[in-house]
Amino acid sequence: MRWLKGTWRRRQVTRLAEDGPQTPILTHRRDWPPAQVACWRFARWRQENFFKYLCEAYARDAVAEYAVVPEDPTREVPNPAWARADARLRRAYAHLDRLEAEYGLEALTHPPLQRPPRRGFKIAHGQWGQPIDPAMPRVQQWEAHRAAIPRRVPVQAVSEEPVVKLAPERKHLTHVIKRVADQAASDLRRTVAPHYRRVEEQGRTLIPSALANAADLEVTATELRVTLAPLRSAHRTRAMAALCDKLNRTETVFPGSRLRLRYAIREAF
Repeated sequence: MRWLKGTWRRRQVTRLAEDGPQTPILTHRRDWPPAQVACWRFARWRQENFFKYLCEAYARDAVAEYAVVPEDPTREVPNPAWARADARLRRAYAHLDRLEAEYGLEALTHPPLQRPPRRGFKIAHGQWGQPIDPAMPRVQQWEAHRAAIPRRVPVQAVSEEPVVKLAPERKHLTHVIKRVADQAASDLRRTVAPHYRRVEEQGRTLIPSALANAADLEVTATELRVTLAPLRSAHRTRAMAALCDKLNRTETVFPGSRLRLRYAIREAF
């Protein structure tokens, strides 16, 4: 536990990898076991990679807005030249490591000779050590080359096209709507959880399938009645019926009117 003047309390969980590195995780959730905290922490990167893939492969951000506005040309971005030099340095390191491993294996397994072991090995297996001599300076050369290249440069230095970005207004609005919709779906999933045994595995598909299902709308003097069609399976239909009953107890009024929302599931014929 960490304290800041006795008012800010947080919990730290440290994950120790099999190869040695440790990852500290700071969280306010004290009710989760350490394994669950670590699982959620590292699952985050899968989500970020997924959205990064959508932006690059499907232009996800351009779906809501196609207009562009000028971007700051001095904004720094990763330098492609540094990345190429880093890749060359990594290959040089890998090549040197392989040569040293092969040389060490020969030194470990060579049979005893008449001369002293070290001198005898060098005479008998000198060809294994010859490629190492030029490999070491090559690694040092690429280290110096990478060190001379800035890691980040202004975006105008890596692009010949005008520096622009998608207009932010509609994008921000759609992001807010998406977050609100996701929060509403999460709340509905928690509400239906006591009535749906497989909510952890199928809860994220249950709510969207129910919302996308056909429904009848009926307006009375005091109510807006929403009658959903039954779902494909009986256990899902029962879960949604229980959800409708809980929603009706909230006495929610349709925005901009005095009509109370009433939800129900149509009986199957």
